Amino acid sequence: MSADAGVAPTAVDLGMPAYAPRGVGHLRAPEPFPVAARRALADPQLRRNIGKATGTIRDKRLRVVAEVPDWEQLRDAGKAVKADVLARLPELLEQLEERFTAAGGTVHWARDANDANRTVLDLVRATGADEVVKVKSMVTDEIGLNEALKAGGVAAWETDLAELIVQLGHDRPSHILVPAIHRNRAEIREIFLREMAGVDPALTDEPALLAAAARKHLRAKFLSARVAVSGANFAVAETGTLSVVESEGNGRMCLTLPRTLITVMGIEKLVPTWRDLEVFLQLLPRSSTGERMNPYTSMWTGVTPGDGPQDVHLVLLDNGRTAALADEIGREALQCIKCSACMNVCPVYERTGGHAYGSVYPGPIGAVLSPYLTGVEDNASLPYASSLCGACLDACPVKIDIPSMLVELRHRHVEAQRDARALPTPERAAMAAASWVMADPGRFAAAQRASRVGRLLGRRGRISSLPWPLSGWTSARDAPVPPAETARAWWRRTRTRTTAADGKAAGTPTPGPTAPGRTSPGRTAPGGTAPGTAGPGS
Repeated sequence: MSADAGVAPTAVDLGMPAYAPRGVGHLRAPEPFPVAARRALADPQLRRNIGKATGTIRDKRLRVVAEVPDWEQLRDAGKAVKADVLARLPELLEQLEERFTAAGGTVHWARDANDANRTVLDLVRATGADEVVKVKSMVTDEIGLNEALKAGGVAAWETDLAELIVQLGHDRPSHILVPAIHRNRAEIREIFLREMAGVDPALTDEPALLAAAARKHLRAKFLSARVAVSGANFAVAETGTLSVVESEGNGRMCLTLPRTLITVMGIEKLVPTWRDLEVFLQLLPRSSTGERMNPYTSMWTGVTPGDGPQDVHLVLLDNGRTAALADEIGREALQCIKCSACMNVCPVYERTGGHAYGSVYPGPIGAVLSPYLTGVEDNASLPYASSLCGACLDACPVKIDIPSMLVELRHRHVEAQRDARALPTPERAAMAAASWVMADPGRFAAAQRASRVGRLLGRRGRISSLPWPLSGWTSARDAPVPPAETARAWWRRTRTRTTAADGKAAGTPTPGPTAPGRTSPGRTAPGGTAPGTAGPGS
């Protein structure tokens, strides 16, 4: 690495690309998606909460996006910048480290969640603090930092309102932008009354009063905390600047009041220049909260003597990202700017919520990003958590082709299962049987005739229950009753009738099939005369 302003960054060998380790963090689902989704679908209150919230955000986004005449050009620019970052990631990371270090900060490289957790805990212990305040910390949820700090005797306090609700409710986030989207006001009031010390027992579920209670609770934390832990929305490589955008002001408190600031950031969050950042500060607020700009945009470059934190650290996290980067298709998932637009338009997410995905990254982007970070087989059910409708691609501000990645991940899972099994799965055996039947016209016609038996199983044109193994289909959807007449039978019946009617109208016999090179009775041979008439020279 090159030195800048006399500062020589320390080279760190991150090793070959590896997936995020098991047993730490929140990237792997504890149960398959269909099992968790079935439980979520049985909760009508959950579905109402999520449906109302996503619908509201979706409508706001559509209104503010329609105001921007060059929105598609902005999306193209955002995608191009992100593609450039991934193509030059090593050199941009080195540049970021040089600039950040030259400005008085310290850079730490973390191969995985264990490295990152150990680094942060050591930094907090070095200050003598026993608690930290946190902001914009989705990546710390990915690595399970709160649990690691607790095990090390350090309390971590979430300061985003939604994250605070989740923490006090002993719950899990269910949305990238609105982690408590699955909770309504009445549920939040009950959580505050039960878990928040000193709250007014007469607290109602009015949003302003709930926010005031949270503000009072957090203000004491802000004023007493000596250490803050943050994430980062963006990092500018050319200047070493980090940026957090948020809507509540808690970020500004965390980033300015404590003496020590520790930022944990995924290595993909880079942009090369300030001009590139301009693009994303237009794309992100409109795609996430449906706002024209973020209420609070905080930026800091190292240490400013006498102003803000005087001990500033940046932990650059891999945790499976280089494995995704090494994947020709999967690297596109690293272009995500965590806006949540794909979730708000996804019909599957709207009905199941985020907990069904099991990962800190739910929704369509989580269904591809989590498997690429952990390895497909560790999240094998997530690529199937989609109808492949393509709404996520239409909404994504950087045009990530999520549907294509979902199909590719499904393909890899099927291939992995085939290689791991001595015998084919029922699904694969069924597909092989279908291929054999469809390869021969006679077999296919016989199968069509046999399918009429299925009419005995249906009611009102639908089959609601089929025996195993087809029960896997009808457990979640109806199958149509087979038609009374196959397409081939209909064609023969209607075609024969139509041809016969045409023949009678013309006064000629109905033509039938003829051998190649022959003509039907009453037809004129090409280049000659009708049979039975005298030809030239007769």
